[in-house]
Amino acid sequence: LANAAGALPQAELQLFDARALDGQRSADARVLALNLGSVQQLQRLQAWEPARAEPILEVSVSQVAPGRTDLRLRAAELGQPLLGAVLPYGDVLQPLEQAWLRLAAPRLASRSGQKVTAMKTLADGRIELDAGVAETFDLVVLAEGGLFTEQAPRPWRRDYGQTAWIGTLRLRADWPRGLAVERFTRQGPLAVLPLPDDAAARRASLVWCTAADETPQQLTEARLRALLPDCARAVQGLEGPLKPFPLGLNAQTRLVQGRLLRIGNAAQALHPVAGQGLNLGLRDAHQLVSCLRDGASLDAALTRFERQRLPDRLALLGTTDGLARVFTGDTAALGLAREAGLRLLQALPPLRQTLARQLMFGIR
Repeated sequence: LANAAGALPQAELQLFDARALDGQRSADARVLALNLGSVQQLQRLQAWEPARAEPILEVSVSQVAPGRTDLRLRAAELGQPLLGAVLPYGDVLQPLEQAWLRLAAPRLASRSGQKVTAMKTLADGRIELDAGVAETFDLVVLAEGGLFTEQAPRPWRRDYGQTAWIGTLRLRADWPRGLAVERFTRQGPLAVLPLPDDAAARRASLVWCTAADETPQQLTEARLRALLPDCARAVQGLEGPLKPFPLGLNAQTRLVQGRLLRIGNAAQALHPVAGQGLNLGLRDAHQLVSCLRDGASLDAALTRFERQRLPDRLALLGTTDGLARVFTGDTAALGLAREAGLRLLQALPPLRQTLARQLMFGIR
């Protein structure tokens, strides 16, 4: 909305949120990986505070297997200052809220603490929302969808039979600055994403995907180090308990239904294998504003938006779904196929760089 407020000076915008919108930092402990395109978008909105984020300068990708290939994606190889950045959810949300609140104007309204409980399309195409009082709007953008297990089934749905265990790792000083690691295990991917230091020194976010029947007692530090053989000595240990999140794909086939538009988790829940969920939502929001700004009718703008977002969205849904399935499983054939793919990317810099740019910016 901060983007739309500046780009659409004639539009009346109302933001409904069940939370209090006060510009204070959220206590939500989730950690987000933003790609370079998202960082640049937040910079344009003056909603980016680099001191709160840890840059990703290099990504190491491999499978846990003897003689494995260690695929490296480096910002320097692409002529970029960074591939992305990692920071807590609250440190993404707070600057965005503050940017919105700075734009105080009669045509901009924050409906803080108001949850929309009902929604229906009227005969003229407009949408009626009920948040205690029924009100009618020309366009409704729904951006809150909840977690995979909380969502109603959508046309594209797959339960991966996996759980992502999220927590914090303590790192020793010899962990390279800006290094993110993704290891594909027999049960699912394991990611270590560097976080800004705190008072107790180096740390990282851990995303450990396992079979759904794994218990917390089975997720030991010894097992973790065995899955990170080349980094084990730089891992000091786990901090606190790991939190479980069941994983699945649950996506709408279309973002636009009449005058109702879905983005973010309201449009799709993705596997976290490439950390692309929020990045996709931010690109949707940016493209929507661009389509609304061109002066066409609202319905024409929404048709154009749907058409323009389709290639990027399908590519990302296919990539994350494919990686989640292909890089899980313990058959010899799958292991050889995975290794062949990693070796091909390592041996062909143009192909590797194309993949890296797609993850950094999406399909433009």
